[in-house]
Amino acid sequence: MNSRVLLIRIFLITIVLVLIGRLFMIQIVDTKYRAAAQSNILHKIVEYPYRGMIYDRNNRLLTQNEPVYDVMIIPKELTLEDSVEIKELFQITQKEFITKYQKARRYSQILPSLFIDKLSNTEFARIQDRLIKLDGFIVQPRTVRSYDHQSLANVLGYVAQVTPRQLNRDTSNYYRPGDNIGISGIERSYEKDLRGKRGMSYKTVDVRGKITGSFDDGVHDSSSVPGQNLKLTIDLELQQYAEKLMRGKIGSVVALDPKTGEILAFVSSPSYDPNLLSGRKYSENFASIASDSLKPLFARPIQAMYAPGSMFKTVQSLIAMQEKKLRPTEQILCEGNLIGDLASPGIYDVKKAITYSSNNFFYLVFRRVIQQGFESNSYLDSRIGFERWRSYVTDFGLGKRLSVDIPNENRGMIPSLSTYDRIYGQNRWRFSNIYSLSIGQGELLVTPLQMANLGAILANKGFYYTPHLVKSVNNKDLLLEKNTISSIDTSYYQPVIEGMQQVVQMGSGIRGYIPNIAICGKTSTVQNPHGEDHSGFMGFAPKEDPRIAVAAYVENAGWGGRAAASTASLVIEKYVNGEVRRPWLEDYVLKGNFGDARRTKDSD
Repeated sequence: MNSRVLLIRIFLITIVLVLIGRLFMIQIVDTKYRAAAQSNILHKIVEYPYRGMIYDRNNRLLTQNEPVYDVMIIPKELTLEDSVEIKELFQITQKEFITKYQKARRYSQILPSLFIDKLSNTEFARIQDRLIKLDGFIVQPRTVRSYDHQSLANVLGYVAQVTPRQLNRDTSNYYRPGDNIGISGIERSYEKDLRGKRGMSYKTVDVRGKITGSFDDGVHDSSSVPGQNLKLTIDLELQQYAEKLMRGKIGSVVALDPKTGEILAFVSSPSYDPNLLSGRKYSENFASIASDSLKPLFARPIQAMYAPGSMFKTVQSLIAMQEKKLRPTEQILCEGNLIGDLASPGIYDVKKAITYSSNNFFYLVFRRVIQQGFESNSYLDSRIGFERWRSYVTDFGLGKRLSVDIPNENRGMIPSLSTYDRIYGQNRWRFSNIYSLSIGQGELLVTPLQMANLGAILANKGFYYTPHLVKSVNNKDLLLEKNTISSIDTSYYQPVIEGMQQVVQMGSGIRGYIPNIAICGKTSTVQNPHGEDHSGFMGFAPKEDPRIAVAAYVENAGWGGRAAASTASLVIEKYVNGEVRRPWLEDYVLKGNFGDARRTKDSD
């Protein structure tokens, strides 16, 4: 009898312990039940902040925040008998409905997840009255970028939904699935300033999932904080004019203020309409743009690399004078054909050599710099001379990033000792192997931004401010960083600048001549192993008190004195005079018929 009572007691105690353990699992360990209970009375509603606005230098609005609506689904509360109406309401197929519904169920039966995203105002107005009668749906308002123009796509960049990879790399733990994040351009570089801070509100709901009011009188709610506004250095009117000139062409135009480093125009051609990468068709449009063989997403001013060509002769002159291998007024007899040349044989000084772009003059000058005469061994002597030469070149911001404030800037390429050791072998190369550098060819590669910055250095006679696209954040101006080319005596700039002025007045850049603006420039016919040569130009204006420095590259357009010089001079005229009074030149550039020209004095 006693043993039977003991067994009954043990059995009852065991049942009680099992029940207690089960309750502990349900209420404490397994959070899905707690979440389910809580979701029956509370819903968390994210309040997305307004993204900061972006303006040009003249306070013209470049971006807008357009309201859109995400429709969230709670599978547990959805009535499947309404599926026919749901499909009709959202204009989706049976297959799409099943896919979306099952995806939501896999995420959670009781927590809301995305069903339809980014409905426009018009689309939401069409379904709003019918949607509120359906169980299981919550509307989440937010904003997306929109634009009143088709300019500056490669500057502004675009915003898209944060990816799982980005979430994993988010050390700040700020982002949540479904959040937007800047992917490229200014939107990416200044993401922390633009994004603002999300808010959160807690609402009580009834058994049918309908909101009945704020939880605990809103004590736990937090308001969203709008992002900070940016003012760019870009002049939208100049930008749109330069984009117009480059329409139908491949290349870029960069214009900046040499006194501040502020980028006035940043043109990458071809580009794309920024509205295409905003809204519901983002994925479809991105795939189309990304697969375009002309690479509209490629920011040519900072990513494309070209040989500098004859524009580099300005740098060669300064290095040679600083190294005392060339006097500013020294005259050198250039005869024969040491290197391919369109300039006539004769006597040249720095000014004349730049004016008429004498290849032979710069061949002789570069040879003096490289073959310094320090050693009897010509190979070792060339290494010493080359390393000194390279140090000067990098001082001009070539072969390194200028730290412009958008991502993916290329360094360009200035060959090093190891470059030629790898090609020819250590102590197996000398001037005769690298003489193409004398005219800006060979292994030299630069970006259009670096060439525009070179124009600013020449305009300033030896210094530049770091090129940048953002002028201020929330009306607070950014600090300017001044970089001085201390390796070059400022007196050596004068003959170079005088030569550049004559390039436009009587040399290869004569098509860019403007009677009332003293333009100083240098053209380049950039050799292209893959097809027609590229057209290049770099310069600044006016000569006294410069206001603008410009670099232009037009791919496969032939000689620099035609496409690039014409384009750059029109940009200069537009900015300095506020209007263009050379319709014949504008028409010439817009038509883009550059390939039928023969080599003449305006070639390079």
